[in-house]
Amino acid sequence: MDDIKTQRDLARRILTKLNYHVETVGSGEEAVEYMKKNEADLIVLDMIMEPGIDGFETYRQISYMRPKQKAIIVSGFAETSRVKMAQSLGAGTFVKKPYLRERIGLTIRRELDKK
Repeated sequence: MDDIKTQRDLARRILTKLNYHVETVGSGEEAVEYMKKNEADLIVLDMIMEPGIDGFETYRQISYMRPKQKAIIVSGFAETSRVKMAQSLGAGTFVKKPYLRERIGLTIRRELDKK
């Protein structure tokens, strides 16, 4: 989930090369709607989304529907209190953009491997 198309496309390319099946959405609202009808092993949440709901609020709504939903948080900005709030609900590691294939790949693998 990212409000910037080029970031979504970059993430899709990286994760597809790492053999993950990837679906992308451009807003928190779209992510919540997608999760009402679909399942995902892991969600990659951009924390700052404009306009609309941010990564924390998106994860809060999704975790209400799916309490054990795995997620990692990404942002081009520093880790914030909203990141910590999302993590307190169960979201995983924070990854600072720009995406680096090795870092995002290892972070996703670790989160998926958690019990």
